[in-house]
Amino acid sequence: MMEKVDAIIIGAGVVGLAIAARLSNKLNNVLIIDKNAGFGEETSSRNSEVIHAGIYYPQHSLKAKLCVQGKEKLYQYCKDRGIPHQRLGKLLVAHGEEEEQCLAKTIKQAALNDVNDLVWLTADELKKSNPALHATAALLSPSTGIIDSHRYMQALLAEIEHNNGQFVGKTTFIKADNNNDGFVVTLNSQDEIMQLHCDYLINSGGLHSNKVAENISDLKKSHIPTLYYCRGHYFSYQGRSPFTQLIYPLPEAHGLGIHASLDIGGQLKFGPDTQYIDDIDYEVSPLLKAKFVAAIQRYYPSLDSERLQPAYSGIRPKLEGPNDGFKDFVIQSEKVHGLKGLVNLFGIDSPGLTSSLAIAEYVDERLAI
Repeated sequence: MMEKVDAIIIGAGVVGLAIAARLSNKLNNVLIIDKNAGFGEETSSRNSEVIHAGIYYPQHSLKAKLCVQGKEKLYQYCKDRGIPHQRLGKLLVAHGEEEEQCLAKTIKQAALNDVNDLVWLTADELKKSNPALHATAALLSPSTGIIDSHRYMQALLAEIEHNNGQFVGKTTFIKADNNNDGFVVTLNSQDEIMQLHCDYLINSGGLHSNKVAENISDLKKSHIPTLYYCRGHYFSYQGRSPFTQLIYPLPEAHGLGIHASLDIGGQLKFGPDTQYIDDIDYEVSPLLKAKFVAAIQRYYPSLDSERLQPAYSGIRPKLEGPNDGFKDFVIQSEKVHGLKGLVNLFGIDSPGLTSSLAIAEYVDERLAI
């Protein structure tokens, strides 16, 4: 007899862990696997660790809806479980009349997404509260914050294990064959080939989600989108931070611009930029420093470039290519692809961390367990 589990979640990033935690409260035997030895070793541990407010995304998009819902769920989860976090707030800064008009439009867009707490700050108000900051105006987003993402993922895993679920690392998904009562899933676990039967199969493979989907039998290729790798680099800043809040320029085409963020320990870092790449590679070239200095000095003119050092990079799985406009999260269930018990998640980039608990609820609702 083949061993049977209720659900297999492929990919133990923050979203996979959140889905597994949610399902483990309903199912007796939830298995989450990852090809890496530990959880969250890719996109989930290589980001800004920011809890986003949900300001910019188009109205009614999944990114807008799940970010706004997920933000409050995440703050409550952190509070309930003692996960380090802070509602620092962020300042979205403008330089000159044209950018200030963009701020005015941002207030309207935020309101469409039920984010109604933005506060307009004048140049004089900013000089008093943030003397190191250069801007003619800014929007304060008080519900933006930061989180210790590793501790958050540890808490999700603890919930999974408390509910008799299990995480297994160094385990690669090979294929899944659909049969009348679920899926036969073939795995390579530390060079041992094994097969498990499951009722529910969740593809939360992040950067590899399209490759996972290609190996699910009976899933039409038309349901598998093209995925692009977009690398973002971060530079750390040595010494005390001049800011107590997050500082953001106006958003760019494929990201939120090179912003200033703080981690839970108070370390200041700048990034990410956006660079489309063909292969997974986490190099941070020192040659990027000049670009970073120029971008940062727009809002922090007294930057000491000697204190700016290359730190790390992360890669986002994007559905939009370099010349494309906005693309939403894609979360496909049976209603889309016709395979009962299967959910595919594609293009879960920012605000995936913020949205993670709301994504888990969304997946749960579509499985209708």
